[in-house]
Amino acid sequence: MFNRNRCLRRVAAIASISALVAGCGVLSSDTPEDEGPIVVGTTSAPSTLDPAASWDGSWELFRNIYQTLLSYPVGSSTPQPDAAENCEFTDSSNRVFRCEMREGLEFSDGTPLDAKAVKHSIDRIRRINVNGGPAGLLTSLDRVQVPNEREVVFHLNQPDATFPFVLSTPAMAIVSPKAYPADSLRKEQTIVGSGPYKLEAYEEGKRAELVRNDKYKGYAERKNNAVTIRYFQDSASMVKALRDEQIDLTDRGLAAADVIKLQGKTSKEEELQLVEGTGADISYLVFNPKHPWVGKKAVRQAIAQIVDRGAIAHKVYKDTVDPLYSMVPKGVTGHTTGFFDDFGEPSVDKARQILTEAGITEPVPLTFWYTTDRYGSETALLFKELKRQLDSSGLFKITLKSRPWKTYVTGYQKGEYPVFGRGWFPDFPDPDNYIAPFVGKQNALGTPYEVTEVTEKLLPTSRRESDRGNVVKQFEEAQQILVDDVRLLPLWQGRQFLAVSRDISGAERALDPSTIMTLWELSRKTSW
Repeated sequence: MFNRNRCLRRVAAIASISALVAGCGVLSSDTPEDEGPIVVGTTSAPSTLDPAASWDGSWELFRNIYQTLLSYPVGSSTPQPDAAENCEFTDSSNRVFRCEMREGLEFSDGTPLDAKAVKHSIDRIRRINVNGGPAGLLTSLDRVQVPNEREVVFHLNQPDATFPFVLSTPAMAIVSPKAYPADSLRKEQTIVGSGPYKLEAYEEGKRAELVRNDKYKGYAERKNNAVTIRYFQDSASMVKALRDEQIDLTDRGLAAADVIKLQGKTSKEEELQLVEGTGADISYLVFNPKHPWVGKKAVRQAIAQIVDRGAIAHKVYKDTVDPLYSMVPKGVTGHTTGFFDDFGEPSVDKARQILTEAGITEPVPLTFWYTTDRYGSETALLFKELKRQLDSSGLFKITLKSRPWKTYVTGYQKGEYPVFGRGWFPDFPDPDNYIAPFVGKQNALGTPYEVTEVTEKLLPTSRRESDRGNVVKQFEEAQQILVDDVRLLPLWQGRQFLAVSRDISGAERALDPSTIMTLWELSRKTSW
């Protein structure tokens, strides 16, 4: 029976997600002996199987199949050794980071995993240098040194206390030099990794079948033998599959309407529980300054002045998300409300004045782009609401266009879109990761944003500080610069909702600090 009060656990902060323990008076299996694979549904399908090409939701699969030097065991919000036995900065300036590898590591195909494989994996990311890819995470890296087969040393070009967090991201997955070319992406739709699971079978956009990797050596204690991930186009079909017992739980992509329905169900026939947590994800608009209209700051400011985040949160998302007024969300060090402080409540009159003072007196024609299969079922409704708000002002004439994620990414990397929507799930739980990926010549958006005050002063200064609680000033200043430029427009901050079959245990523990699901925490309950 679905009983929200009995099993719901609210996560107070991102870092505390994995510390929760389900307490429903049941016995959970401590061994991976179960009745076939646990089936997880999500609307977030991988765009690639090669870590060198991915700075997106593909990481959700990577976390479970590939291995990184550092990762997040349950209860930890700071990176801990995984493929590494130990890691540390060896100097006082946070510029030399050394890791010693575990002994006897192997990839799933039986080839050895040593320090040379780590160097190969990191070097190829930078060598291939995919536009909008993870090379943007390695801007502080100068070179990788391998003194011996178990030791790898990272020499940085500047102090960077966040570098251990970077190494913990699935983008830094260790790949086999034998299977992954040094200067090109892997073409095969298979994975050779060293993580807790192997990819047994893969059907693009439909399913990924994961089985236990017996060669794995790391911190993960697997509570199941196999997991199948099914990819859905929308929340409705995913929830139907859950009700029809075709899947055991949902990960990303529950629509607001489905969350509300699940919250209200009390029927004894409804054997589901809803797990809710504070989300780390944000939604925002990106403005392409090369477009003749969007390149005018007044146009961007006028849009920022009109957009009603409260209406979006309430009308589109049924209050399952919160309005966001800065790129750094609530709950993360350095969060501000810069856009509200500068623009206040939505105002058509103020927007008209901004445009008039810039000599713009006719409605501005713009095309807004969004993806059809990445950020949840409400994305189309979000953009319809944005169009309604802007069109009704009389100051804009908005056209909406959309594409599936794989072709959508190509479009924005080529600069084809004047305005486009993106979502962001953090690479790691630090304010740096809500600023750095979006600025500089090379960033996650494929749209260069050169802002030297941030990239050459504020970020480098903050990265010298090992105590991340002492970087508030730098990130407040960085966020104000983003508000002044209006190149990015934050819209909302999400919450995390998982719909889980009554027979499944561990969902509360299965979210790491960046809210990626660690599938090995899931198990079937053995008795009631």
